[in-house]
Amino acid sequence: MNISIILNTLGRIVAVFGMQAMAVVGGAAVVAPDIKVHHAALVAGISSVAQVVQKLCAGYADDGKLDLDEINDAFSAK
Repeated sequence: MNISIILNTLGRIVAVFGMQAMAVVGGAAVVAPDIKVHHAALVAGISSVAQVVQKLCAGYADDGKLDLDEINDAFSAK
């Protein structure tokens, strides 16, 4: 695995965090106004990143390496 794949994967993890955090901001304000918006966004972002990292770890645990297909699968909504 080269540095460009690692940087691409890290960038995609940041993007997943941002996508999920932004998706929750509006809903948190409507459903539970007593919950701080940034807390709801942080929880959503962390949980979505944890799901991706879990998929990456599972792919690595299978054969001791990650190929590009396993990385792409970790970011897909399968």
